[in-house]
Amino acid sequence: MQPDRTMKCASADDAPALPTGCSFDAPDWYRLARCWFPVARSCDVDRAPCAARLLDEPLVLYRIAGNVVVARDACPHRGVPLSIGHADEGGIRCAYHGLLFGPAGRCAEIPSQPGRPGPERLQLHTYPALERFGLIWTCLWPDEGAAPDLPDVPLWDAPRVNRTVCPALRVACFAGRQLEGFIDVAHFAWVHAATFADPAQRDVPDYRVTEHERGFTADYVSTVGNYSRASGLHAPTGFQWLRHFEVHLPFCATLTIHFPEDERRVVGNFATPASALETHLFAPIVQTFNLDQPAEQIHAFNAQVFEEDRRLAETQRPRNLPLDVRAEAHIPADRSALAYRRGLSRLQYGRFFEDRP
Repeated sequence: MQPDRTMKCASADDAPALPTGCSFDAPDWYRLARCWFPVARSCDVDRAPCAARLLDEPLVLYRIAGNVVVARDACPHRGVPLSIGHADEGGIRCAYHGLLFGPAGRCAEIPSQPGRPGPERLQLHTYPALERFGLIWTCLWPDEGAAPDLPDVPLWDAPRVNRTVCPALRVACFAGRQLEGFIDVAHFAWVHAATFADPAQRDVPDYRVTEHERGFTADYVSTVGNYSRASGLHAPTGFQWLRHFEVHLPFCATLTIHFPEDERRVVGNFATPASALETHLFAPIVQTFNLDQPAEQIHAFNAQVFEEDRRLAETQRPRNLPLDVRAEAHIPADRSALAYRRGLSRLQYGRFFEDRP
């Protein structure tokens, strides 16, 4: 998404209407509507309707003939959410009048008028669906002719790895605040001492940030370990842990942790803004060791770490992410945070949403 093109598209004639009760400033909503976000895990979407939410837009997802349909979660007949309907042969049925919606969101049957095809106005308002990294991605206002702009998950397609996607976590905060916490390297000793960090290791060595058009990378080297404290494992004395961050604007990041013996763990942090103050966090994880470790164990440790972050992200004030660097004080360890805010400003985002008390 290029800044000049985004500004032009925001006033285009084909611009969608803002969702009812939109919690974002209109210019920022239109910019974000051009972006692709994950809205569900692939494993959670089958024949039955599945509810999701993106940028205040309620969505329904279902799978038919191996393909995923993403649509506005409202029956075009009388507006009942299709997510409260049920799966039936050939698609999903509305709970109110039993209308059947099949491939591509087409109305396949009107029970009160058997044998008559559904008119064009009874087709669902659909959005594109793309499955990647164990997730279903969509875009509310796709740029015709442009390839989907998705982040990368290093090692996801590598042979002999243990890969999984954690159940979505809900955080009552702005997606930008959540992601900035994920890339922060100064909070380990204070926030994650119960899971992996050493409370005595508080210093933050200098680290390098390299900015590019779609975000930035950061390489942070320190002696702060990343083994679960419950595991009892320790790195060799003096081992230098490399944490490689890749940030893909606006709300996606991955962290590749370099373990002893050249092993790796990649943790994705894809923060989907359900609304301005509710974030659905999707975390694909890949590791080159413990190939037989059950997914449930990986999910449980990840949930512990993110729970430690959640209670802080939900209490930050202001609740938006100030892009004016003068709005908050900064310390040398904030190189990544400042690069993040500069990148968002470069893409011409504003305050993201009207600040709430």
